[in-house]
Order: sequence, then structure tokens, then C-alpha cells
Amino acid sequence: MTDQRRPVRADDLFSIAMVSDPQVSPDGATVVYVLTTLDRDQNRYRSDLWTVRLDGREPRRLTAARQRDGSPRWSPDGRWVVFLSSAEKAPAQLWVIPATGGEARRLTDLPESAEQLAWAPDGSALAFVSKVRVGPEPEPGSDVKVIRTIRYRFDGEGFLDDRYRQLWVIPFDPDSGAAGTARCLTDGPFDHRHPAWAPSGHEIAFQAARQPGWELGVSVDLWAIRPSGGSPRRITRSVGAWTRPAWSPDGTTIALLGPSSLDNLEHADTLVWIVPASGGEPVALTRALDRPAGDHVMGDVPRFSTSPLGWSPTGREVYFQATAQGDSALYRVEIESRRIDRIIAGSRRVGMVAPLPGASGWVFAASTPTEPGDLFVCGPDGEDERRLTDVNAAWRSEVALSAPEELWATSGDGTRVQGWLLRPSTVQPGVPVPLVLEIHGGPHAQYGNGFMFEFQLLAGLGYAVLYANPRGSTGYGEEFALRLHAAWGEADMPDLMAVLDAAIGRGGIDAERLGVTGGSYGGIMTNWLIGHTDRFRAAVTQRCCSNYVSMYGTDDISFNTARLTFDAEVWEDPELYWRLSPITYVANVRTPLLIVHSEEDYRCPVEQAEQLYTALKRRRQTVEFVRFPNESHGLSRGGQPRHRVERLEAITGWFQRYL
Repeated sequence: MTDQRRPVRADDLFSIAMVSDPQVSPDGATVVYVLTTLDRDQNRYRSDLWTVRLDGREPRRLTAARQRDGSPRWSPDGRWVVFLSSAEKAPAQLWVIPATGGEARRLTDLPESAEQLAWAPDGSALAFVSKVRVGPEPEPGSDVKVIRTIRYRFDGEGFLDDRYRQLWVIPFDPDSGAAGTARCLTDGPFDHRHPAWAPSGHEIAFQAARQPGWELGVSVDLWAIRPSGGSPRRITRSVGAWTRPAWSPDGTTIALLGPSSLDNLEHADTLVWIVPASGGEPVALTRALDRPAGDHVMGDVPRFSTSPLGWSPTGREVYFQATAQGDSALYRVEIESRRIDRIIAGSRRVGMVAPLPGASGWVFAASTPTEPGDLFVCGPDGEDERRLTDVNAAWRSEVALSAPEELWATSGDGTRVQGWLLRPSTVQPGVPVPLVLEIHGGPHAQYGNGFMFEFQLLAGLGYAVLYANPRGSTGYGEEFALRLHAAWGEADMPDLMAVLDAAIGRGGIDAERLGVTGGSYGGIMTNWLIGHTDRFRAAVTQRCCSNYVSMYGTDDISFNTARLTFDAEVWEDPELYWRLSPITYVANVRTPLLIVHSEEDYRCPVEQAEQLYTALKRRRQTVEFVRFPNESHGLSRGGQPRHRVERLEAITGWFQRYL
């Protein structure tokens, strides 16, 4: 029987639903989660809350998708769900709805968005984070900006305007569902994040860099403050970048995340640590794993984020996510023995995990290369897994999706490099197909066994898609990532070319019709490759950098990251910055190039694309420049829906024209 499924189209992006943030009710019977869709007519995202019972009943809607609802959190007694909700371009506020359904009520009316909710253990209050202006108010009627700090804008947030994230508390009546007046607990020109209540409710732990000159450093401490207010007390004694506190059941210990070392922070693995709640020196639990804690698998559709650390009910184990060789999974570490076990695994991206009460199992979100993402439930050791949702079943039945082939290549120095080859969904026997090499951003991230809509779109158009994790990628040990230090382009190009040759060696690829593309660091490497080889017939560089000398200080983070990346500030070693800049080699470029960039990209400023475009035009090379207004660095994952589709059409159109 002939498969009647059609190829993926760019506008299929509007047909995909995305699940995220599963939260289990205190009785363990129900999961509340977020379902996000793209509204074609309104050119916006819509997300609302749904619930699904673990007894197998069909999911039901809890809130109506009039706006963007998210971050649901059950009250400790299970009677209420508090969540964040925002209308278009309005700050997100706290809302509450009965767990059984009904009318939602707004709890806050703050000038800035609320985020990072946390219930008090007895349900009598909520902690959250919201920005507060610190410093002089702007002149009335003036639009002039007076900049006083080095950290004055951030990609995706825009100009910060002396606003800093502060810790707030709002009282809540569990009987009526009414809330009191929100109070701000912290102050000062510091960002405070990730509140976590002590089991007794007497303190709230949080992370913040509160030392003088913090903006020019990387250290972050854990602090605690009483919900009634007062001066915060510092918990961590060692200098580090300590984040995401989680109290042990008895309240004596706090689990936290932190780098393995501050000496090579950019390449260091994120480890799980513990520290006495009374204060002291953090102790690493997962150094032997040599893999980073957290979900670092890249995807352009699933709206996953790393789950918080969790404790076993006995306080003897800590649960965490980690990423290794293309997969993210749930692990546990035993505190006394430091034994580490993988609990929820498989060739997939396990994106968000929530425990069932009494250590009876887990609910989690996961995606694969052929499934955008759904919710699953399993036993305490990953056994008896079953699906809870299938939100894209209808769409998946319509389209032809390709499964990748895993491959390993040996680079020039003998290093093994992992990659995947996604062949077109339909191939004529004996007819070789063109190939597009996709290069990931970061560079300290990884491609893997998650869903990438862009890859499936290219495969549907008849291209093989090759993606890999060259030197600098996470999930292969710190030494593998460290090899990229002060060697961007030089250390990882041999890896990429080795994987390319390995893919061609498998057969079925037209070696004369090769394309290359990537975003962010992938855009940098696209620029680098076409300046060092003529093997590619067409290229698309996205949200790229081209000139590290001019980028310094025009982006939002180089004042902190440049020395970590290149071992020097730009004025200390301009020769290195220039040698590693792709634009240095622009005279070698012969490959037709499409440049895709967002005009409000503060991570890789648009002037980086402008320089490259102008240089190639001046040299009369084939180049076009597509600019997206009112978009930031994250266009491909969170940009305006129509812009996301237009971006995909621009990329595929360029390859169809030149490849």
C-alpha cells in the first residue's frame, strides 16, 4: 500500500501543538500542563492550561486560550492552581483558578511581569519574582536614555532601564482563594531569582549576585530571607556561580547547581552540589559523571526548560536532568556513595520531569526526531512507561517524517565526533540527493534526538540533512568542550568536515550539491566554512557574528564572556580576535550566501550581518540580506509566528535556487 502522507510544509508550523511544564497534583491523580499553539490570523501565540488524569481519561481544558497562560502550580492542598497570564504585550500577572475548573481571578496588578512562582509549604503565601526600578526615574516627557551600568540591555528583554528582578511574597487564603497585597522582600541593583521555600516555611532561598561590581563578574551566591522581610543571609561561602536551590525534606541541606570550575567557566560542566542550609562550602555530587546537568538538546518546537532539582522523600538522593551524546535524561545521585543512575532514558530529549507523590513514579515531557513532544508517566525506576497525551497525532498522520541515522566520524586528530543523517522522506532509487549541513549554536550546546521542524522541512523538500556535535559541544565531557577554547573555527571545522565525509561515504548523497546553514554560533561557523572551503554550493547564515573586534561591547554579554572565550580582552590580543573573525577571510568566499538576521538581536548585533553583506557586495559576490524587524536573537524558536514561517521560506527558497 502506497504511503499517502505528504511532505512537511513551512506553514505546518501553525499545526503543531507544544506541551510543557507538567505539574502533578498533591494527591498524584492529575497533571496540569501548558498547551501552546500558534495563531495564524492573529500572528501570536496562545497557551492555556490543560489537565490529564493518570487513570487514562481524556485531557480537558482548564483555562480558555484568550491569552498566554503558563507556569501552573498546584496549591499544597490541591484545591487551587495558580498560574501566570498575560494579554498581548501586557505584563504577566498571577491568577488563580479552582482545580476543578471555573472562573479564574487575577491576584496581582504589577507594573512588571511576575515569574518563577513558588508556594509556601502551608499554602498561606506565594513567592515570586518581578522587576523593580532601582535608581532615578527618567525625566518626565523625555525619551532620552541615560546609561549608568555596563549591563543595560539584554537580548529578548530590550533595554533594562535600571529595573532589577526582586523577590516578592503575596499572602493567600486557601479557603477563599483570595490574595492579599504583594510585598517586595529584596532591594538594590541586583537580580534575585528562583525562590524556594524551606520545608518549615521560615525562609525562602534564592540566587543573586549582591556583591559590589557583580556585573563585571560571574559569581552568584545562594541567599535566604524570611518571608516577613529583613536582611538576606548568605548561604554559600565559596566563590562560584550557584543557582537553582532545592531544600532537602528535613530542611538541613540545599541542593544546587554550579560549574565544575570557575577557571574555565565557559567550558565547565554544570554539576549538582549540596550545601548546609545554615551556610557553608558546597560539595559536588556529580563530578564523576563528566556530563552537564540540565537539558542541553536543541529544538525549535518543544517549549521545554530544565526541571528543578528534586529530593527523594528520605533525603538520601537528589534527582536531576543531564545531557549526554545527543540525549537528555533523568538521573539520580546517592548522597553518601555518590553513585549515579540513569532513571528515564532512551534516544530522545527528556525535557521536563515532575515527581509523583511518595516516590511512586514520574511524569515527564519528551520529544524525538519524529515527535514534537508529549507527556508520559512511568514508575520510580522508569518502568511501565505509558503515554498521557498525543497532541499532534492528527498532524503526524498527515505528514511524512524522516528518522535520522546516527553516525560517528573520526576527526583529523583521532577524536570521535557524533552526528546524524536525516534522509529525505521520499528518495528515488539510484538518484543521489543534495545535502544541507546544519551547525548548532552555543557553541556549548548539542544537537541530538529531539524534534527539529526545520530539519523535517528540508527533508520534505528532498534534501538530506546532516547535523553533528563538533568540538565545543556539551555532553561529551569537559575536555571535548575545552578544545574549542580560543580556537573558534580552527578546532571544530575539521570535525564538521569529517562528519560530512562520513555521511557522503554512506552513499546516496550528491557530493557536488552541498549546502550549509546555522544560527548564532552556527552562523559564525557557516561564515567560517565558506571562507575556508569551496565545497558548499549554497549557504545561509543566521543571526551570525562576523567580526569579533567590532562586536565587543555592541552585544549584551561580551564584556563578561570575551575573556572566557578568547583568554583576553579585545585590546589585549586584537590579533587573535581578528584571526578568528570570519570576515577576515571574506576575500575567499565564492559560495552564494543568504544572510538572515533580526534587527533587535542584542546577542549578535545586526551590524555583524551588515558588515558581511557590505563586504560581499563590494566584492560583487552573490549575497542577499533578509532582515526581520521587531525580532530578537530567538526568532527561530519564539519569534512572531508569521516571521518564523517567512524565515523558513527564505532558507528553503535559497537552497532551492542555488542547490
